[in-house]
Amino acid sequence: MALRNYESIPRPFVIEPPPEIKTEYEHGEELFFNLILIGKAIAYFPYFVVAFRELGFIGIGRGRKKYELKEITAINEQNKKEEQIYLSCDELIKNTDLAISGLDFREAPTENNIFTIDFETMTRLKYEKRFVQTLEFHVLMRNLLRRLSSLYYFHHDCELSLDFNSIIKKAEDVKIVADGSYWADWERYSSRQGKRMNLGGIVGRVEYRGEWHEFWSLLKLGELVHVGKAATFGMGKYKIMDTDYLQHSQKVKTK
Repeated sequence: MALRNYESIPRPFVIEPPPEIKTEYEHGEELFFNLILIGKAIAYFPYFVVAFRELGFIGIGRGRKKYELKEITAINEQNKKEEQIYLSCDELIKNTDLAISGLDFREAPTENNIFTIDFETMTRLKYEKRFVQTLEFHVLMRNLLRRLSSLYYFHHDCELSLDFNSIIKKAEDVKIVADGSYWADWERYSSRQGKRMNLGGIVGRVEYRGEWHEFWSLLKLGELVHVGKAATFGMGKYKIMDTDYLQHSQKVKTK
């Protein structure tokens, strides 16, 4: 069993902040964010809606700025489907099922042994009790297996039936080809703990080479649930990118 040395039970949701860097919004501006619900938490979606709606009346951020929850759209990017399920004008929540499972990611779309992972938000991964600043593939897989197995166990009531040692061993054979990542520091104040917290992590693209196709479904699930510390707050977001497409895109731009 791979569930050991856990500091806490992972929360069954991820809040993805907007991609822009800005932290101040003027009156009348719109703010978009994503909410990913995991396992049994999906059934509690209406409570999340009520919580976000009520929070708008209380206000958030410095000065407790108020907002209105205007609309919610459910999206299944894998099947290219989306459906509007909430509007503030009637405050009704529409039932829908656009859930994604591991069965949606059975086979990698390419046989290329070179692939790129873009770490879009600060990613904090530990190996041998230290935060790493060079993201070896096996370190990513160790942390991802830990997160996925924990989510399965606590929020799906089942264990992830995989040979963890074999997966990690094979992941060690996948090597870094080019590393364009860097460590970005970020500090926030925790009113609950009454102190400032450093939440820096790795961002940027890392190119790998190796037999990685059997990791495909795990990597795709990781895209959804994120990986590493503070994943609940949107950190550890990454995207697998087609290296051939990236190289073609770069050639087009340089012409």
